[in-house]
Amino acid sequence: MLYFFAGSASMSGDGDMASVMGFSGFGKKARTFDLDAIFEQTRRTAIERSQHILGKVFASLLDRSDFSCRKQESDNSSDSSSDSDSDSELIGPSVPPQLTAQEDDDDELVGPPLPPGYTGSTAEDDDEEEDVQDEDDDNPVKKIPDTHEITLQHGTKTVSALGLDPSGARLVTGGYDYDVRFWDFAGMDQALQAFRSLQPCECHQIKSLQYSITGDVILVVSGNAQAKVLDRDGFNVMECVKGDQYIVDMANTKGHTAMLNGGCWHPKIKEEFMTCSNDGTVRTWDLNSEKKHKSVFKPRSLQGKKVTPTCCTYSRDGKLIAAGCQDGTIQIWDRNLSVHTKFHCRQAHAPGSDTSCLTFSYDGMTLASRGGDDTLKTWDIRSFKKPLNVATQLTTYFPMTDCCFSPDDKLLVTGTSVKKDEGNGKLVFFDRASFQRVYEIEVTNASVVRCLWHPKLNQIMVGTGNGLAKVYYDPVRSHRGAKLCVVKSKRKEKQAETLTQDYIITPHALPMFREARQRSTRKQLEKDRLDPKKSHKPEPPVSGPGRGGRVAAHGGTLSSFIVKNIALDKTDDSNPREAILRHAKDASENPYWVAPAYKHFDWKAETLVEPHLIHV
Repeated sequence: MLYFFAGSASMSGDGDMASVMGFSGFGKKARTFDLDAIFEQTRRTAIERSQHILGKVFASLLDRSDFSCRKQESDNSSDSSSDSDSDSELIGPSVPPQLTAQEDDDDELVGPPLPPGYTGSTAEDDDEEEDVQDEDDDNPVKKIPDTHEITLQHGTKTVSALGLDPSGARLVTGGYDYDVRFWDFAGMDQALQAFRSLQPCECHQIKSLQYSITGDVILVVSGNAQAKVLDRDGFNVMECVKGDQYIVDMANTKGHTAMLNGGCWHPKIKEEFMTCSNDGTVRTWDLNSEKKHKSVFKPRSLQGKKVTPTCCTYSRDGKLIAAGCQDGTIQIWDRNLSVHTKFHCRQAHAPGSDTSCLTFSYDGMTLASRGGDDTLKTWDIRSFKKPLNVATQLTTYFPMTDCCFSPDDKLLVTGTSVKKDEGNGKLVFFDRASFQRVYEIEVTNASVVRCLWHPKLNQIMVGTGNGLAKVYYDPVRSHRGAKLCVVKSKRKEKQAETLTQDYIITPHALPMFREARQRSTRKQLEKDRLDPKKSHKPEPPVSGPGRGGRVAAHGGTLSSFIVKNIALDKTDDSNPREAILRHAKDASENPYWVAPAYKHFDWKAETLVEPHLIHV
């Protein structure tokens, strides 16, 4: 059978083979594909899917000539494919319906589908929006984080010092009430309570607090002559030595001899810090050497006399040391040359006014000074004879009123002071270039003393004259800090747990095991009052001699009785002659001891006449 089938199939040809096998044919001619068209279609589909995932719109305009050419190419490719295979479809991804609809209409754009809500903005509109956004970014006022605020209650007196560690995790505040409080943003809840409060300098007002560049120690400057360094938990690390106040030349003393006015850490060296004092010196210290200062800078007036420095600071690179003095001058030294000043301005502020703050800009070229003459000035240290800009009518009543630059170096911030019930203290912002008052914030009905704008958190800390420390932030532009504690709900207070003894009723228990039924609470309290153990009755005093280690009552023994009588005797025996003569009258009127004995004495016989008459 098999041999016959093979032989018959070979002789009858392909047609007979097809009829014998039972099918019409072996298939049509092999199809040919236009690979360029397939690749183009695949590329368009991939672009469409990527745009759909990323949610971005790429609108493009194509010339009609290009569109017609593409349409003609697609028509040619479809014709060639239809000629080659009219009964079958192309192999490859399907054409999206949007593209089909766009090909049918010549006026529509060729490209990926537009998302819902798209209004057909062109590239020109996008450029306009970018220009508006660039204008918003160029306007520094809109970058001020003041949309939200929290209030930390330090106390009732002036908050005269603020310090924030470099990471922005902890805030430390000090005030006229001698207290230093520690605030942890990550550990606080909406109750906004400090986790530690201490008085490191006893009865001295806190004037300055600052974290080191590593954030592990805090410099505490108070009203005494010795600065202290605390760790993050408030424990004492170092205390500067006090100098000899009887030495005339302050360079020969080991430390300050008068009240401190300010201090700060070196911006590059983590072990070095600086302090200024009423003894007329600015001293640098090493954290590892507390027995003596590192170097001494002595400000001098035009006549060469001693001048009191009221504030001091380092430059951003740490190479310069600047001090504002009580005579209105600003003197700047090279850190390594402590004798002669490198820059000196004799009439920076009004003589006799305390310059409360000096701060360098982030670029290191501009110095801002807050004077006690109600002014704020900026200086170019390369041309230090005249100020660049001056702002007036900025009232200040405190010797530590701050000024600081914004993180982008475009704004300058300071606070104003007010008298009681005469308005609100303000935080005033000045444009650094034009020095125009561009913005201000009314903080509270008290003076604004301290202000601090942290560059990492982008939050502003303010210390006020009524014991408040406020933190201003923006939920969008600010980071961490106050944003961490405002989202935490207040912790529930733990209720005092009281142990109550339940009364168990056992009617079938024996009388010896049955508990007495409680009639009322008042009667039970009266009964417990009579019980010496439950009422904690104190032991009565010991009568008679002491026993069991207890001392007898006062006067219970002979010695204590004599001591008591001596103590209660009000007679003054300081003059023995007067004490004896006090009894002279009584002895002469009623002789009892001496006179009767000598009355019956025979002086010649030297014997007693009537011995029985003498009282024994």
